[in-house]
Amino acid sequence: MRCPFCGHTDTQVKDSRPTEEHHAIRRRRFCPACGSRFTTFERVQLRELMVVKTDGQRELFDRDKLARSIFLACRKRPIEDERVEKALNGIQRRLESSGESDITTDTIGEMVMEALNALDQVAYVRYASVYKNFREARDFEQFVEKMHDGEEEADAE
Repeated sequence: MRCPFCGHTDTQVKDSRPTEEHHAIRRRRFCPACGSRFTTFERVQLRELMVVKTDGQRELFDRDKLARSIFLACRKRPIEDERVEKALNGIQRRLESSGESDITTDTIGEMVMEALNALDQVAYVRYASVYKNFREARDFEQFVEKMHDGEEEADAE
């Protein structure tokens, strides 16, 4: 593993342990060249996933890109990082076990919306504003009204 600080290619593993859900291995590493310490995560990848964008372009699934968008929606909200990471792992597992190698951005977006709705309403609306391409305040109002109508229907059942 290459050191992210100095680029040295021979780093040493000082500690390895499974993450809380045993879906990844957390490794603490040490660089003998510069003395820096850093953490890496090793995850099982069931299959190569290709993301099919709305314009037809295809690119490899990037877990970090998905994580950035979810953490951005959750920024400054009272949500523990572990809960966000758990939701992220769940989305990735669902995608990998779907049996499909090509996943549309719509499929990913809906899974993220579902996960954020369960985590935090504000993060859910933030993500929806980008995902659904809100252009004006009225778009927010309509979305929140639909959200509240759905809650009332669920409460009535």
